[in-house]
Amino acid sequence: MQLEAIPGVGAKTAAALRELDDPAATVESGDVAAIARAPGVNEARAARIARGAIRRRHGDDGRVLATDRARELYREAIDLLRERTVTDYAAKRLETFYPSASASRIAEAQAFAADATDRDPDPAVREALADCAPLSDPPTVRVRDRCLATADAETLARAESAVPELSVETVEDARDISELGRSYASVIVLDESFAGLDVEGDVSVRPDALETPAETVPERLLAFFAENRERLEAAAAVHEAAAAAGDPVSGGDSAEEGDSDAGPPVDLDRLRDALSRLDDDGTIAGDAELDRLTGAVDDLDAAVSTAASVADDRLREAIRERDVTIEGTDFLSLVEQGARVDSLLDRELADEYDAAVDAAREHLADALRLEPEEAELADRVFGGDPSFPVEHDESAVSRLRTELSAARDRRAAKLKADLASDLGDLREPVEALVRDALELDVELAIARFARDFDCTIPEVVGPERGDAEAGGDAVAGFRIEGGRSPLLDVDFADVEPVDYAVSGATLLSGVNSGGKTSTLDLVALVVVLAQMGMPVPAESATVERFEEVHYYAKSQGTLDAGAFEATLRDFGDLVDGADGRLVLVDELESITEPGASAKIIAGILEALDDQDATAVFVSHLAREIRDAADFEVAVDGIEAAGLVDGELRVNRSPKKGHLARSTPELIVEKLADDRGGEFYGDLLEKF
Repeated sequence: MQLEAIPGVGAKTAAALRELDDPAATVESGDVAAIARAPGVNEARAARIARGAIRRRHGDDGRVLATDRARELYREAIDLLRERTVTDYAAKRLETFYPSASASRIAEAQAFAADATDRDPDPAVREALADCAPLSDPPTVRVRDRCLATADAETLARAESAVPELSVETVEDARDISELGRSYASVIVLDESFAGLDVEGDVSVRPDALETPAETVPERLLAFFAENRERLEAAAAVHEAAAAAGDPVSGGDSAEEGDSDAGPPVDLDRLRDALSRLDDDGTIAGDAELDRLTGAVDDLDAAVSTAASVADDRLREAIRERDVTIEGTDFLSLVEQGARVDSLLDRELADEYDAAVDAAREHLADALRLEPEEAELADRVFGGDPSFPVEHDESAVSRLRTELSAARDRRAAKLKADLASDLGDLREPVEALVRDALELDVELAIARFARDFDCTIPEVVGPERGDAEAGGDAVAGFRIEGGRSPLLDVDFADVEPVDYAVSGATLLSGVNSGGKTSTLDLVALVVVLAQMGMPVPAESATVERFEEVHYYAKSQGTLDAGAFEATLRDFGDLVDGADGRLVLVDELESITEPGASAKIIAGILEALDDQDATAVFVSHLAREIRDAADFEVAVDGIEAAGLVDGELRVNRSPKKGHLARSTPELIVEKLADDRGGEFYGDLLEKF
């Protein structure tokens, strides 16, 4: 797959995407979080890349949203969905759903949405999702006690790129390797030519070391799990909460491919056990022997100092109590002034000195919890010629430190290797664990949207013009039954349902504030959602798969000559090849004086009708437009039942083939009924 072939991906972005482990598969998956792990690619950018990959996969080169108002409706639809997400990931992932003219893309998205609407947005699951987030890559860990060695320049470059955690050293012969063995706790030689090498130190010849990073540098895998501990635990909690709610998270790369009965992609108890053996900094946790050795190395100097103090205290007390030729206090004073006392100690206090040294050795061994073989090395720290204060052998301390450090590093290396081995086969499953949990949030957002607005999955079919890939009966236009717009500034429960169907060019008439504009909004919203593959707020709906949606909002006042000319140019471009388009226009007559407006709108409708476009023009000039058109213009009307206490009573569903009465006509009619008289009757006859 050529990454640059994805719409919106240039050379710079493609180079960043190639830093991913499997860039083509990652981009094709639509996994926004995985794409966002490419250098310099944030989640918003990742969503656009995923959307571009989807377009490319379906050969979807068109742009359905052709006007600003159509794009605004799409943003409002996306916002309604995003408001129902818990995670930032899901909010960005929803951006990969867009109005498409591709039958295969719509079918794919509808399959996802249909599965999603079967979900139960359980509060416990949503609460668990609050802590869920995409996995992140930890900073590169520097490992300083281990190195790679090679005599080949090409292997050197490959090793530095593949294993940046380790130093890579150049060697020529066994002597160089032996030298490295004295400098590093462990040396891995990459060249097979050194096989059978026998040198001092922990040196191994492993030509495959670069292909087995979990063995070569287990710290990389451990750092990943340590960095993502909270995310993994949160994802596990989501899976458990969903299972407890009887609606388990489905597996697979997408919800529609998953098996909801399969359970999590990883054994959660096994994962938690492995995580419990890992500290937050990527080191091993919970191993008593490693803790003992680490503590011994860290506390060695302090323990030696304390042990010496123990010996000094024992000798000091012995000297005070000793009956010698001079008073003990005078003897002590001489000693503390630096007088040479080794011969006096050896002659007068040999047993006491030996006891003091034994006490120091015992304290050192106990304080550091040394094993017998380690205690033998510790015994050499104290001894030698008698002295006061008691002195220790720094070289013996250094040797003990070296031995303890080596034992600690060996233990840590073994535990890291064992844990990395346990975690190695969990690496991909935990990716799926987190991805599935995050995808569940996307599904639950769609499920909540569908429940909140009484939605249904619409039927999206090929146009009447004929389409080989249409999956159902051909249709032109749209049909909405029981549609209710969630965009109105009233509680959704109070929104009156609307039934409306249009095929061809149609005028929509009706009283002021009767709901003409909100009807256009409802039509646009249903069409946009349907072609996104999403459920729509209606009892049922059938929508032609439109190539483009043109929605023109109401103009604010009469336009000047320049703006008027620009508007006419827009409509000239619109009617040029208008097949497969939905055109929604709200009161275009406001662009100029009514007489001219009626003629212009009639001309536009004639052109759209010739090309079998679907169009709804809201206008108060329906009668004048119908008279000016050279074809039988369909006119629908939002009919008002009348005025009650000064308030309109309106049937919100447009009535087919009906020119609705205007608000002034209703007022005149009411006055004629209430007050009678020739004046009101004559006025009424003029309508």
